[in-house]
Amino acid sequence: MRRLLIGLRASIKLIALFAVSSIVIITIIMSVYKPIYSVTFKGEMIGYCKNKAALQKKIENYREHGAEDEDVAFVQLDEIPSYQLCFLKKGIETNDDEIYEEITSTGVPYYTYYAVAVSGEDKAYVKTSSEADQIIKKLEEKDSKNARYLSQRQIYAKEKQEYVSVETAVVQLYENKITPEIARNMGRVTRAGNGGTSYKEVGIQFIKPIKAGITSRFGSRWGTNHKGTDYGAPTGTIIKAAAEGTVTFSGWNSGGFGYLVIISHGNGIQTYYGHCSELDCKVGDYVYQGDVIAKVGNTGDSYGSHLHFEIRVNDIAYNPEYYVK
Repeated sequence: MRRLLIGLRASIKLIALFAVSSIVIITIIMSVYKPIYSVTFKGEMIGYCKNKAALQKKIENYREHGAEDEDVAFVQLDEIPSYQLCFLKKGIETNDDEIYEEITSTGVPYYTYYAVAVSGEDKAYVKTSSEADQIIKKLEEKDSKNARYLSQRQIYAKEKQEYVSVETAVVQLYENKITPEIARNMGRVTRAGNGGTSYKEVGIQFIKPIKAGITSRFGSRWGTNHKGTDYGAPTGTIIKAAAEGTVTFSGWNSGGFGYLVIISHGNGIQTYYGHCSELDCKVGDYVYQGDVIAKVGNTGDSYGSHLHFEIRVNDIAYNPEYYVK
């Protein structure tokens, strides 16, 4: 029994000595070295990271959401890095950010967007499903000839498409049904200079560009053809865009318009705003329906302060009164 106790006591001393020695050794190692992770990617060691969990979380977030592009659905990475715990002298720096950049630079982003299709063929691209629904709904409300063949689908692709606005897509996709009423309107032809007529369905709902009464209508006037509608108003009265589009002209016109704004709405559809006193937009601006673009004036061939407003399709003028609400 006594020998057993002596042996047990000796074992305890050895264990204690081993524990103390281990602590001392670990303390010495930790004072000189630090635990970090070596990172291997595609079979090559590319650096050392300080925080394995944080780095891997950052990489996973990039795979799921991309960098800063909100249109990215996910990023394809063919390989993920592997980590190995190791000890390095404290003077050696880690390079977490460089490792992240090297790994993510091999990613292939996939973008997501929506296509509005006619009979299964993609015709217009928008960012959201809601926009695609609006396009289809508006075309159905307008009783577009192709309304029954419209559909939308979500797309995942490596390259983006050029997006269009809802109004632009409606104009581009609208197909006219020749109803008896439209046929009668199209029969009432009133020539205005270079081939102007009274009506042509364009798929856009225009607003009145100014709060004022009509002083001169579209058609025959003083032995000539008047291509637009004149609205009488004091100089300085604001003029609004009748529909959204891109400003293609904003400046002085020597052909009689004076200060003139022209907005392109796609598919050859344009609106003209003539005799302005002040221009509040420039070429290249994208304006929305109701935006202030100019102010009423009496410039050019004008006999009193007013707005001369035209709607043209492929440079043929049509009666604005059939379009403004």
